[in-house]
Amino acid sequence: MAIKRWRERAHISQEELAWRAALHRSYVADIERGVRNASLQPIEKLANALGVSLAVLFEPVNGLRKAADPPVSATAEATTGPVDILMVEDDPRDVELTLQAFREAGITNRVAAVRDGAEALDYLFCLGQYAGLEREPRPGVVLLDLHLPKLHGLEVLRRLKSSPRTAQIPVIVLTVSRDDEDVLEATRLGADAYILKPVDFSGLSAVTPQLQFTWTLCKGQSKRSIPI
Repeated sequence: MAIKRWRERAHISQEELAWRAALHRSYVADIERGVRNASLQPIEKLANALGVSLAVLFEPVNGLRKAADPPVSATAEATTGPVDILMVEDDPRDVELTLQAFREAGITNRVAAVRDGAEALDYLFCLGQYAGLEREPRPGVVLLDLHLPKLHGLEVLRRLKSSPRTAQIPVIVLTVSRDDEDVLEATRLGADAYILKPVDFSGLSAVTPQLQFTWTLCKGQSKRSIPI
């Protein structure tokens, strides 16, 4: 778990981290062991206690990557520049699992993660804090969770597909079940495919026959592009 790596890097104990974040130590221990799916609020508390942002929290800690791991850029970039993959996901655990799967697969595409539907639209339409992205290329693909705070993923999808500026961006819906009724509605609204969470390289590869675009997944080890 990223929290444990950052805690060890800061040379503080679980007790100290729990105290700083106003959380119970056993709760922090469960999160570090990956046996508890924490909501966004306690993860934000832990990030603040560690003195890092959520985006930085999910990046590999310098010096802690295994020597055999390939160089990667499939991390949650600070969302101020062009990216290949925009992930709209409010669960930090799912974000981390996705990024970890990308790193293990050696995917080197830049990834941005936003946490709610309103922020996703700001990012895609270059509004508010993302106004500076106006001159940057749009993301090559959007990974969209449907059950988002502030604005439901279906509404994000509807606005995305109804605008000439963004209608051509492929959207892959993230779902925990193939039987989710919202997935059917997302398909009607123009979603290009769906993937069961958590996302991994094989999941992305499996939907490629359904997608008609030239964006690529980049593999760092082979230095080749894989069509998607």
